[in-house]
Parts: sequence; structure tokens; C-alpha cells
Amino acid sequence: MPIFPSPKTKTDDDFELIQAINAGQTDLFPELVFRYERKLYNFGMRMCRNVQDTEDMVQDTFINVFKYLKDFRYETKFRNWLYRVATSTCLKKKRKSKYAPERELSLDEFIPDENAELPVQVPGWATLPLDQLLNEELLSIIREGIAALPEKYRLVLVLRDMEGFSTAETAQVMGLTTENIKVRLHRARLFLREKLKTYYDHGA
Repeated sequence: MPIFPSPKTKTDDDFELIQAINAGQTDLFPELVFRYERKLYNFGMRMCRNVQDTEDMVQDTFINVFKYLKDFRYETKFRNWLYRVATSTCLKKKRKSKYAPERELSLDEFIPDENAELPVQVPGWATLPLDQLLNEELLSIIREGIAALPEKYRLVLVLRDMEGFSTAETAQVMGLTTENIKVRLHRARLFLREKLKTYYDHGA
């Protein structure tokens, strides 16, 4: 399992637990599972959008983590490394899934001119963790919009706006540059803005 390069890691809440597991206390691994199982399940449902695929993804992720944890070099936070493993597992699972769409839409159908001047200010919903929105109708529309995004844009949006990763951390998880992450995030938000246009036009 490749380890992505990063400066020497900052404070990591999982550091001591991982050290203990790698030192031979494998009976502590269930504690690591307990810490992240629900978070990975929520992440999987946003990406896979199917319970069976999500459950398989979570199980396969922890199998891979157990197998490759000894290769973790503490060069980044464990959470970042874990989500990279989960992302890779999720994408592989999704491409094999019978629930995968036959054709993935292109954002060019909705945002035809990439070189057009982009708005400086994004809507309020795009600057908040999306799960914190209290309006159920709005949250439902957002979820539908996120589900319609091509996976490379959906993944960036989920990691940044829903999982709370920074731009730099998202770049690490996805193996991309921060500039690529910014572009994809901006385009994903523009797509959602178009989806929400009618909602806001009616005075929501």
C-alpha cells in the first residue's frame, strides 16, 4: 500500500494506539475499528449510495488497514491515511457494483464554459459542513445533487464539506495537487448551486 509523502506529522490522536498495535498488541485493533467504523460507513453511503456496497467497503478497508498498518510511517495523520485506503477501496467497489450508473454525467452539461469568470463568493450552504444544515427539504435537495455529481467531484465535496478535511488533506487523500482540489470543489459547488437555484428563488 503506497504511503503518500508529507511533512513530519503533527499531533495525531491515534498515534499511541497505532504504535501499540504495531508493537504487537493486535488485540487493540478493535478500538481503532470502533473509532472510525461509523465515520467510514457514513462516508461510504455518500459515495457508494448502497448499503451492501458500503458495508463491503468498510470491511475491506479495515482488512487492508490491518494488513498494511505496519507500513504506516507517521508522516501524516492516521485519519488521512485511513481515508486514502477507504477512498481507493470505495472506488474499486463502486466500479464493480451492479448499482453503478451506466453513464456518468459531465459537469460540462451544466457548466459549459470553464474559462468563464467564476463568482468570488460561494453560497452559504457551501461554506458549512453540509450535515449541519437543519432544513430537511434543503438537505434532501443537496443530497440529491451530491448523488448526481460525477464521482471525482463528489469525492472532493464529501471530503471537504462533509468530512471536514482541509484542502491540503483532501489533496493527500486523493493524491492530487491542492489546485486540482480547489478547481474540483469549486465546480462541484457551482453544480449544486444550479440545483438549488429554484429552491432559493422561491425564498428559502
